[in-house]
Amino acid sequence: IRTCVGCGRKAPQSELLRFAAPDGTLAPGRTLPGRGAYTCRRLVCFEQAVARRAFNRTLRRTVRVDPSLARLYTED
Repeated sequence: IRTCVGCGRKAPQSELLRFAAPDGTLAPGRTLPGRGAYTCRRLVCFEQAVARRAFNRTLRRTVRVDPSLARLYTED
């Protein structure tokens, strides 16, 4: 069970998207090293996480968020 950093909903890990920032830039991936931050598979959750700087807080570092990551939520 993991918590979405956007809305706070708890869900099984398989239902959420994992992000990590091994080089300081936010990247999606289940196997990336380091701390992970999870969001629901909804664009709203990703946008809320970015707006509230939840990725920085959860990953415990300043990360660059590429706006093109939003396309991950429209490919479903």
